[in-house]
Amino acid sequence: MTVLPDDGLSLAAEFPDATHEQWQRLVEGVLRKSGKEVSGEAAEDALSTKLEDGLTTRPLYTAPETPPDTGFPGFAPFVRGGRAEGSAASGWDVRQRIAGTDPVRVNDAALADLENGTTSLWLAVGDAGLPADGLGRALEGVYLDLAPVSLDPGAQFAESARALLALYAERGVAPEAAHASLGADPLGHEARTGEALDLAQAAALAADTAAWPHVRALTVDALPYHEAGGSAAEELGLSLSTGVAYLRALTEAGLSTEAALGELEFRYAATADQFLTIAKLRAARRLWARIAEACGAPGAGAQRQHAVTSPVMMTRRDPWVNMLRTTIACMAAGVGGADAVTVLPFDQELGLPDAFARRISRNTSTILLEESHLARVIDPAGGSYYVEQLTDELAHAAWEFFQTIEKAGGQAAALRSGLVAERLAATWAARSKKLATRREPVTGVSEFPHLSEKPVVREPAPAPLTGGLPRVRRDEAYEALRARSDVHLAATGKRPTVFLAALGPAAAHTARATFASNLFQAGGITPVHDPVSVTPETAAAAYAASGADGMAVLCSSDALYEEQAGAVAAALRSAGATTVFLAGRPGTAAAAVDEYVFAGCDAVAVLSSVLDRMGVAS
Repeated sequence: MTVLPDDGLSLAAEFPDATHEQWQRLVEGVLRKSGKEVSGEAAEDALSTKLEDGLTTRPLYTAPETPPDTGFPGFAPFVRGGRAEGSAASGWDVRQRIAGTDPVRVNDAALADLENGTTSLWLAVGDAGLPADGLGRALEGVYLDLAPVSLDPGAQFAESARALLALYAERGVAPEAAHASLGADPLGHEARTGEALDLAQAAALAADTAAWPHVRALTVDALPYHEAGGSAAEELGLSLSTGVAYLRALTEAGLSTEAALGELEFRYAATADQFLTIAKLRAARRLWARIAEACGAPGAGAQRQHAVTSPVMMTRRDPWVNMLRTTIACMAAGVGGADAVTVLPFDQELGLPDAFARRISRNTSTILLEESHLARVIDPAGGSYYVEQLTDELAHAAWEFFQTIEKAGGQAAALRSGLVAERLAATWAARSKKLATRREPVTGVSEFPHLSEKPVVREPAPAPLTGGLPRVRRDEAYEALRARSDVHLAATGKRPTVFLAALGPAAAHTARATFASNLFQAGGITPVHDPVSVTPETAAAAYAASGADGMAVLCSSDALYEEQAGAVAAALRSAGATTVFLAGRPGTAAAAVDEYVFAGCDAVAVLSSVLDRMGVAS
């Protein structure tokens, strides 16, 4: 009997290691079957995905020859976390946002949140929320020595801060027991509204709170740039430039560099792109540590991070899908090492969230922490070749943009010159093309829409601050189309309708009929088709019975198009169809049809044109 050595790997010892070149040859074979004659690096490139900021996701990652020095949690460059214990001790801070103008209702929501899993509160104060003098009533019954409070005060940061600090004094909360973020963010407010505020006032506030060890006076909020369509690198670069501007103001006001660093909290968006979110938070800590080092305080550069699930990714149609998006985003924020995480309720974009939505948002973190045990391991993505390389590449792209902003005179100058607005607009325009062509799908909106869903109605929320950078949403172009359909439905009792003329057996038409059905529903147009298929002899009657508004789409294989498209199209026109589309690439049965719809076409432009021709008002 042969005794195997107890090394745990002996069963694989007889097999030679595969090489990168061998894998590439296998890829070449697969691509050759799909008609692509490429080899070597080109074969690998064919499977790669281009991201924003010039980044690329490769299909395979292997150990780099020189791995990056990510250090240890709690030590510079803080890639693996700003605290040595990470979130392993108690999980991340579950920070619930409350937006409302009535202190009594805000208080009811705050108490319900704290009793059911929330560990801190994020309150909208000022023009877009509570009046500063309503904080006392809003926080009635809240143990301020136990529950941290974060303010989102806009231009009223000084008044809001004074009100909160007075409340601590009134309730006997010692400075060392108070945990708060006062939210002063003059440059973030200017990005939101176009209104310039005095940095010196924010610096004076930081000087006044220097004796409060766990109270941070300023917030570097990157959400305005994310919500204006900015990429991950742009969000990071602008946050760095804002942070540097605040450091300058604070040190000029007399604070030491270490004290100034301790007054800042950074806020970033967490999206459903989990790897990019993880890399963004890790890269942000690395970059801020580099700035702290350059300022002479390398050990004090542990960035305090608040991650918020992205408003840009939230949809107004089929909002229930937002629960899935925010779950992935929350997971990514936790894995990325965020200190505090806010999961926005799924109905956030429809008005004031109801109690059910708030409960689901709270429980998202609870499940990830208590049932999935996500926080038990510090930096669980660390060491992943993909995550480490993505973190490194994103850090370099963000640093390059940060340098561009600094060369332009810094954050304030870049905002006022239009540089920031122009850069973000260009990024969003490029992304809008991907959304319009459905290269970037939006589930429930551009993909698998649900036209018969009942509208989710919520009480109006306070109007957001405007006047500065725009606020964009991934669903906005399709939302405009669906709104046109809604008006048509209210006026006529039916949605705009298109007839799908399926030719031949199911095997021939199912794929393209499904594609066309999804496409037209994305614009609020109801697709109707014969239960089986149509022929040149039955097409006219089937179209007449469909109630279609002048539009028909042929759906089948290229072979059947060549055989039947001309005759079926003629029959459809005789029954009243003014435009006959074909689901497929241009060129197939060209003489028979008027237009084409195919994967990669500009769906928004096509749908808008169809609604115009149907007489649906814009």
